[in-house]
Amino acid sequence: MVSLVPSVTETLLAWGVEPVAGTRFCEVPGLPHVGGTKNPDVGAIQALSPDLVVMDEEENRREDHDLLRAAGVEVHVLAVRSLDDVVVQLPGLAERVGVDVAPIEVPPTPSPRLRAFVPIWRRPVMALGGPTYGSSLLAVLGVANVAAGLGPYPELTLAEAAELAPDVVLAPSEPYPFGPRHVAELSTVAPTILVDGKDLFWWGARTPGALTRLREQLDATGI
Repeated sequence: MVSLVPSVTETLLAWGVEPVAGTRFCEVPGLPHVGGTKNPDVGAIQALSPDLVVMDEEENRREDHDLLRAAGVEVHVLAVRSLDDVVVQLPGLAERVGVDVAPIEVPPTPSPRLRAFVPIWRRPVMALGGPTYGSSLLAVLGVANVAAGLGPYPELTLAEAAELAPDVVLAPSEPYPFGPRHVAELSTVAPTILVDGKDLFWWGARTPGALTRLREQLDATGI
């Protein structure tokens, strides 16, 4: 099996299923790479003769899917844009790879207690919008994403972000590596908290723990 989705690679390994290859973003020592999520080496994948390739509609390209299917490679496609998608679609993947897993339980969505701006890129400034997994994850934590109505990943200036009146900026460590050196700049929008980008954006086996860690971090800030 080849995984072209970092979240899936992490999830498969948590299930005790080891892919023969993944992408360079999967961050698993010793796992062979077959390119990136948007530019996989289709020829290298074919050469591995995998019994299955796992893809996601948002993270991977349709043209690569079509090339793999035309070559006779079996492909399992996920389409994760929310927590509910994770709950519904992971059992199908588990069945496909022959494992039994406990269902992920998602707590009910409370009334928002905070309004957050979540930058995902710096130059130009891009934000987490909606519908996205990250936005739905925050909603379960009582955090309303101020950019949720602007499309999945809108581009805007920090001044425009400030006009959305967030209570807090949640600056993730990926895809852009926001860190301490960016806090002063982002604090022109709202008080800024650095968060683990994987907890915010990687879904699957990580989801339950990510909810706990992010909730504890938000509670500890006192914002």
